[in-house]
Amino acid sequence: MKVGFIGLGAMGRPMAKRLRAAGLELAVFDLVTAAVEEMAALGAVPKATPAQVAEGADIVCTSLPNSAILKNVILGEDGVLKTLKPGALVVDLSSVEPQVSRQLAGAAKEKGAAMIDAPVSGGVSGAEKGALTIMVGGTAAELAQAEPVLQHLGKKIYHVGDSGSGQAIKLVNNLLLGANMAAAAEALTLGSKLGLKPETMLDIISQSSGSSYALTAKAANFIFKGEFAPGFAVDLQYKDLGLAISTAQSMSVPLPMGTLAQQIYEIARAKGQGREDISSVIKFYEELAKTEVRS
Repeated sequence: MKVGFIGLGAMGRPMAKRLRAAGLELAVFDLVTAAVEEMAALGAVPKATPAQVAEGADIVCTSLPNSAILKNVILGEDGVLKTLKPGALVVDLSSVEPQVSRQLAGAAKEKGAAMIDAPVSGGVSGAEKGALTIMVGGTAAELAQAEPVLQHLGKKIYHVGDSGSGQAIKLVNNLLLGANMAAAAEALTLGSKLGLKPETMLDIISQSSGSSYALTAKAANFIFKGEFAPGFAVDLQYKDLGLAISTAQSMSVPLPMGTLAQQIYEIARAKGQGREDISSVIKFYEELAKTEVRS
């Protein structure tokens, strides 16, 4: 099986490495030369354009920052659909709007190929371990075609529904993560100001009704240590909240909590924390309260 991989960023690179480690024949493309060279050293074949990656490939994976870049990679002058053979499959691991996934799946179908949306959850560590949760939008047959690749990337693979459904559930999940992280940071800061020990708060809240993934995954590992290397970056959480908000606006669905949470991440970005873990939003609350939540 010939596989292509386009997008060797924070998530794409460890996923591509896992495919090479599994022995798959892999062609790669990224605008960052160092990322391509790193993959080439592992035996991947570097290509100059997305079209070259797709040429002769059975499956092409994409892991890209936003909808505009994804569209260009798929539909552009040197895009994947220029050379993708009939019967081949594009597996998009990016996080974009559901309507974009449906548009691109339709364009692939016109070429006699197919495209599924397969956004992932689990962060960089999950990508490195092949332990991601993968949410697939497409037909059952298309998912079966993708499984020889996806099995190396994730431990939990869900068939959510038709094209765009994977992106839809990813938006819902990351909307909740973003809001929960901001709320957890706010609550921990209040507790610190009240004189509570960080470990005591975590021990009790994690076993009580206020618990959340954001609290249990981020408090001890990031906040209490004061170490905010991602993880899941503020920039990515901000982007995902923006996707949820814009999608909701197009359907006249109000998201007051999501909109407020996005502003918290906007503040973090303005303070230069865009590449730090989402847990770093606590620094904004700590600054206002003149306290720190540290062990």
